[in-house]
Amino acid sequence: MEQIKGVYAAGLSVLDENLALDVKNTIKHAENVIDLGCHGVVFFGSTGQSQLISLSEKIQLINELPKSKYKNKFIIGTGLNSLIDTINLMKISKSMGFSNFLIMPPAYYKYGDEEVINFYSKIIKEINDCKIILYNFEKLCGYKFSIQCVENLVKKFPNQIVGVKDSSYNLFETLKIKNFSIFPGSEAKLLKGLELGCDGIITATTNVTAYLAREVYDNFQKNLPQTSNEKLCGIRASFDNYNLISGLHTLMSEKNQIYQNLLPPLKLLNEAEKEEFFLNLKKLNFNMETLKAA
Repeated sequence: MEQIKGVYAAGLSVLDENLALDVKNTIKHAENVIDLGCHGVVFFGSTGQSQLISLSEKIQLINELPKSKYKNKFIIGTGLNSLIDTINLMKISKSMGFSNFLIMPPAYYKYGDEEVINFYSKIIKEINDCKIILYNFEKLCGYKFSIQCVENLVKKFPNQIVGVKDSSYNLFETLKIKNFSIFPGSEAKLLKGLELGCDGIITATTNVTAYLAREVYDNFQKNLPQTSNEKLCGIRASFDNYNLISGLHTLMSEKNQIYQNLLPPLKLLNEAEKEEFFLNLKKLNFNMETLKAA
């Protein structure tokens, strides 16, 4: 089984003026990010406003994905609290030729490792032929994976539980499982993670830092000097001062106004925040010209 590795973007969802998912431009955006250096893109992660986008719109996009030249580089995030909806969306994805998924445990309710193992067990009972990357982000779902829980899931489902996106950062430094992909959720952790044996990153801001992140990744693989990591980390730190989705859409809307559309309660940065944000990026010699908008 080929292991999933590399620099991945948690893709943006592009919306039209009526706040409906713009399927064509969402896919085009993902393709542009890959052209700029990412190994692949995850659709419908938290950065893609997944919890706010309807199930029917997600299905519309998945039905169009096989037409993309980069269809083999896509991972589907479900972004759904409902177990049944998650399973159904995965079945539809499978019918379209997609078997790689990023799945977070449900939000809102309080639970522990035992319940999480049961949740993924129910999914895999229905869909055995799949690869699941666990999404560890306590800030969003209220649950944080323990090392023991991940180890137990991999032991129980070695062919299905193949990796973890660690945005809580309690796993990537110490979790060690053979042929298991570990992706920190920030460019600031990319180089350190690679040095510790991680396999890349899945992050929001690689939507605009793909070329830098890929350079850091490739230089590590080739044992070359790291000339871009400081800048990459600086750009990420600038984004971390704001809501990541707001910052990304504010920046991308400078290239194409369609990115101004966000589903409430999300919103763009206000003028003061935007001015401060852009000034910080300018100090880091961030080049807007490298961005490719939908």
